[in-house]
Amino acid sequence: DGKQYVAILSGVGGWAGAIVAGGLDARDESAALGFAGVMKDLPKYTNKGGMLYVFALP
Repeated sequence: DGKQYVAILSGVGGWAGAIVAGGLDARDESAALGFAGVMKDLPKYTNKGGMLYVFALP
């Protein structure tokens, strides 16, 4: 079709998202090098997985 596309992957990841992605227990504040304690409310606002957005450039 001659078009170029840009794809963007969004979602929780890395150490900050380990409590969600890894299903860690927020009561263990030392889990994920301490990020589980810092991000203990994150599972209330997001879930596992992500979304792939694809845009066609003009």
